[in-house]
Amino acid sequence: MKDYKYLIVPFATLFICQLIKFIIESIKCKKLKWGRLFNGTGGMPSSHTSFTFSCVFMIAKYVGITSPLFAVSLVFSLIVAYDSMGLRMESGKQAEAINILLDEVFESKEGFCHLKESLGHKPFEVLMGIVLALIISIISNVLIF
Repeated sequence: MKDYKYLIVPFATLFICQLIKFIIESIKCKKLKWGRLFNGTGGMPSSHTSFTFSCVFMIAKYVGITSPLFAVSLVFSLIVAYDSMGLRMESGKQAEAINILLDEVFESKEGFCHLKESLGHKPFEVLMGIVLALIISIISNVLIF
């Protein structure tokens, strides 16, 4: 099992992150939002960020922060975090505008469906994804590895 820690911890982090999103959205909507367990885009915390940064923290702990592997994983994770706040956030705003136009312009929505609007993250959601990754990495290092 120790040989797979670089896969186990990120996937466990991803699962826990999705579980947190499921709980938050179920409480907000006052009904169970089962689809949220499998849909990782948007919301609090950022599952993409927590997934990638948990790998960064594992590499930092076991390989070291001076290794090329740590540098590559950190750069990759920073790109993922930046992308989720930038490009995907703007795509979500565009989807929202298109959905408004669709509702206002077309009486018959035949052949059209609403676009998914929750694509990106606010900086706080990304930060919480990093914090979650750090916490789960520390807990797994203490209890499992």
